[in-house]
Amino acid sequence: MKIKILSKIILMQFAIISMTFASCSKDDSTTTPGDTIPQIPGYTLVWNDEFNGPNIDLTKWSHEVNGDGGGNNELQYYTNLPTNSFIQSGKLIVKAIHEDYQNRSFTSARLRSADKGDWLYGRIEISAKIPTGLGTWPAIWMLSTDWDYGGWPESGEIDIMEHVGYDPNIVHGSVHTLAYNHTIGTQKTATLPVPTATTKYNLYAIEWFADHIDFYINNTKYFTFNNENRGWQYWPFDKRFHLILNLAVGGNWGGAQGVDVADFPAQMEVDYVRVYKKD
Repeated sequence: MKIKILSKIILMQFAIISMTFASCSKDDSTTTPGDTIPQIPGYTLVWNDEFNGPNIDLTKWSHEVNGDGGGNNELQYYTNLPTNSFIQSGKLIVKAIHEDYQNRSFTSARLRSADKGDWLYGRIEISAKIPTGLGTWPAIWMLSTDWDYGGWPESGEIDIMEHVGYDPNIVHGSVHTLAYNHTIGTQKTATLPVPTATTKYNLYAIEWFADHIDFYINNTKYFTFNNENRGWQYWPFDKRFHLILNLAVGGNWGGAQGVDVADFPAQMEVDYVRVYKKD
């Protein structure tokens, strides 16, 4: 009898512990048993995609489907076709292909987390390998989800990583606001040489606070944009933003020195996306 009672007690304790872990682990992050996600002192992981599933997780990402040229006279048509974006060996592949499609001569993909992953402040980091090729224009960036201050550039843009194929291994980090943007020659930006940008996975990140945004590559800070407390025209970054991953072709900047069709297909590979909130 004592053995049976003891067994019941042990089973009850195990059930309580299991329920406790289940309730604590209910959040937006997704990992698999093989993942090792480092803890960052002072931060808590709140959203991530390790791209370990067989397909793109559509609870986290949406495809933009259009041939609008991204507002920059780009050449691609963005599709949701599995040839342009897919999971391969635990990586998200965003692939630009030279082909005729919907009156465009290239296809590619642009994924965004809008209304599925939206954040105000925190650390956003992405491990990625970017493509080579004249005319490629990969970007990892953020836009306002709700456009509270108006369209672009009023509601702001944060470019965590941009690269153009004619300027190999030079990575750009930038912000755009109504007061600071390239159309009026006031854009706030910085660059860093990354010799392995197209051959290895590098870590691109921002740490976003109420009074400044720090830009990092492989944990080296190379740019800070400060809140000057002069109003939303200078700092619209007090609203929630979402993440965008895309590979453009040509355009005002990416195609400034032409597009070599022999360099396609080209692809950006993303190992993971992780978002941490400050404790």
